[in-house]
Amino acid sequence: MCFSAAANFVGSGVLGGIGVVTLTQVKHRRELLFASLPALFAIHQFIEGFVWLGLDGNLSPQVTHDMGAAFMLYAQGLLPFLMPLSVYLFEPNSAGRRGMVPFLILGGGTSLYILWALTAFGLEVTVKGNSIVYINPATNNTTLAVLYVIATCGSLFFSKVRDMVLFGSANLVILLVVMAAKRYAFTSLWCAYAAVASVIILAYFWKSSRIRPLRYAAAVVAS
Repeated sequence: MCFSAAANFVGSGVLGGIGVVTLTQVKHRRELLFASLPALFAIHQFIEGFVWLGLDGNLSPQVTHDMGAAFMLYAQGLLPFLMPLSVYLFEPNSAGRRGMVPFLILGGGTSLYILWALTAFGLEVTVKGNSIVYINPATNNTTLAVLYVIATCGSLFFSKVRDMVLFGSANLVILLVVMAAKRYAFTSLWCAYAAVASVIILAYFWKSSRIRPLRYAAAVVAS
């Protein structure tokens, strides 16, 4: 994935299938956003397929730019908030949800800043080393990258659900490896992260399909 339009479209189809199966495993409305992540990643990769088509000269520069902006909107502008929000909703009791509040605030602030930056500054989309490079001068800095990682991974580590912590560990390792290997193309290489993360999410929903309803029932009784 991430090396051509065809690769992105095929990857999007695979992720879409994983997303549909994951959504069929939802047992409570609080799980819906977290279970939707694979499907959202699939849409994300579908959009980047059009960015590749534009960079290959098959679409107009304006359409290419718009597709790149849409890709950045999710990767940088929405995900820092959506991830902690999905974990917050997933927590079965109020004690677990209280632990997510700092990450919600951090993620919300990070997302607001990035959304402002995406509208206030121009976006440059190029190809380097078989990967797409998205450059926004206001978001391309180390401090923001650290806040981004804390917002997207931190809530997972503080979840009361053990498998969430495992998912957070894998999530963090993948993010750090991508940043170390190809930091200049980090945004584009979300496809690799999305593929791995989606499989982990599906595996968790399958494995815990009988346990999760009991957690929510116990939380209701306790309250």
